[in-house]
Amino acid sequence: MLSALLNAFRVPDLRKKIFFTLSIIVLYRFGSYIPVPGVPIGALTDAFSDPTNPSLVMLNIFSGNALSNFSVFSLGIMPYITASIIMQLMQGVIPSLQRMAREGESGQKKVTQITRYVCLGLGLINAIGYLFLFQSPTYGVQLTTEMPIFITSAIIVLTLVAGVGFIMWMGELITQRGVGNGMSLIIFANIIAGFPSAITQSAQTHDIWVTVLIVLVVLAVIPGIVLIERAQRRIPINYAKRIQGRRVMGGQSTYIPLKVNGAGVIPIIFASSLLYFPAQLAVFFNVQWLTDFSNLLSSGVLNWLLSFVLIVFFCFFYTSMVFNPQDTADNLRKQGGFIPGVRAGSNTVQYIKNVLNRITLPGGFYIALIAVVPSIIFTFTGDQLITAFGGTSILIMVGVALDTMSKVESQLKQHHYEGFFK
Repeated sequence: MLSALLNAFRVPDLRKKIFFTLSIIVLYRFGSYIPVPGVPIGALTDAFSDPTNPSLVMLNIFSGNALSNFSVFSLGIMPYITASIIMQLMQGVIPSLQRMAREGESGQKKVTQITRYVCLGLGLINAIGYLFLFQSPTYGVQLTTEMPIFITSAIIVLTLVAGVGFIMWMGELITQRGVGNGMSLIIFANIIAGFPSAITQSAQTHDIWVTVLIVLVVLAVIPGIVLIERAQRRIPINYAKRIQGRRVMGGQSTYIPLKVNGAGVIPIIFASSLLYFPAQLAVFFNVQWLTDFSNLLSSGVLNWLLSFVLIVFFCFFYTSMVFNPQDTADNLRKQGGFIPGVRAGSNTVQYIKNVLNRITLPGGFYIALIAVVPSIIFTFTGDQLITAFGGTSILIMVGVALDTMSKVESQLKQHHYEGFFK
């Protein structure tokens, strides 16, 4: 591991990409502490020190505490992630988008442009929602009275939306000129940034040995998460020999890699968005029965059960959206490939579906347990460190770290250096 890291800095081109990525992340972290105009500095610090809304706690973690600072980057990258997920789902529903995505680089540029517009639209909705929420009696943020409230509110909303656009630009810069996926690395940095304060707060409010125990348990769980994240079910593929003139084509063997956790953390995001949607409506309409219903869904046994069921459901749903057995079988047939012992056509499609369902079910249970168990433990202990070190956060960090290491390794091998993985 250490030798591979040192080798990465020996390659000039790779070294420049690493430093460029780090500089963009530092710039983002700096912007997380710049408050929006019209809001007193530290207005939300006390409110978030004893949070009652689990969804806001998670959003604050993903924004690197920018939300609790009400900074220009308060909305974080969640609008872009949500927009990307929506576009992926729409490609499976809208034929024109699907055709556009298959047009190669030009089509991908069009899809990316539409994603940007959707992201800014979601950012506008979130900015207005947060403005109403933080001025509610629960948080009690008082805007400056130096200008009319309408103008101040408009400036705040426009600043937050501009922050979303700037984050989107920085993430795309990292993807194009840096190392790894820009948006993933930004959210990785945000989660890491919250650890020192979470550890300090846990040590001050609880026994120091409890804090040490939580950290040790998390460190012990990480290797298991890495093992499952890299686990694959490989379907063997053989290619028939074809003779073209004097050349013999095909005849080789390969496999189709199906990940146990093919959906990543997207099922958790889907389930959380659905369960906390009534809470967002309660902020706008301020109806008592809607508030009570949203509180019932936001925590407690009902929240745990619904979260578990919805996460497993969305694992199957999202996997079916991103992996099409019919297309895979058609591509195999066109290329002269076949699964040993399975007939081509509908039998191949059904075989791939059966294998996919068998590995998606345990993968869904795994993701659901990762997301729900820390929430249950937090309910009984009240230790904020469990929220910061929660299963979702660890799952995201491990996934981003593995993806970034894989991309660095591919460049190291191009220069004949040994990579991270054996």
